[in-house]
Amino acid sequence: MTRPGRRILFLGPPGAGKGTQASMLARALGVPHVSTGDMLRAAVAADTELGRRAAAIMARGDLVPDELVVSLVRERLDEPDAVCGYLLDGFPRNVAQAEALDEAVGDDAIEVVILLEVPEGELVARLLRRAAEQGRVDDNEETIRNRLRVYRRETEPLVAHYGNRVVSVDGVGTIDEVFARIVLALARTR
Repeated sequence: MTRPGRRILFLGPPGAGKGTQASMLARALGVPHVSTGDMLRAAVAADTELGRRAAAIMARGDLVPDELVVSLVRERLDEPDAVCGYLLDGFPRNVAQAEALDEAVGDDAIEVVILLEVPEGELVARLLRRAAEQGRVDDNEETIRNRLRVYRRETEPLVAHYGNRVVSVDGVGTIDEVFARIVLALARTR
């Protein structure tokens, strides 16, 4: 199945600015910003069948299984507003999820991958600053570095999985500077 429009995935470690940049780009392109966290919360609030299943799992403190998240993403990508493209943020998180997405939606589910690259020291500083601003005492340097290790182990292999669809973008600078680099990188992929 060939899907019209831009189908973009944002990748990068925690603190790279994926959520901020994804929201800005989705608005600029006029496509939905598909965030699995937002979708799970919306499905639970709407009391859909998937939402009820996810709510029961989350209430136990467990992670929502890949097959349920893939079903939720597939359902979301079948909505009319996603026909003109979409921007995925937070999914897939690993190669198994990427393969499940390809199987559910088609090999062309992702057209281009924007990889935000930020040095680890900068990431740690950003995340510590965010934790202090939000009063999140559980986000200390040790937990942040562990999140970065998990990213490298689980999510970074997606770079090899997507191969020539990956476009690296320097994620250091102001929000507007990084956004301008993303827009330029995307223009080169057409």
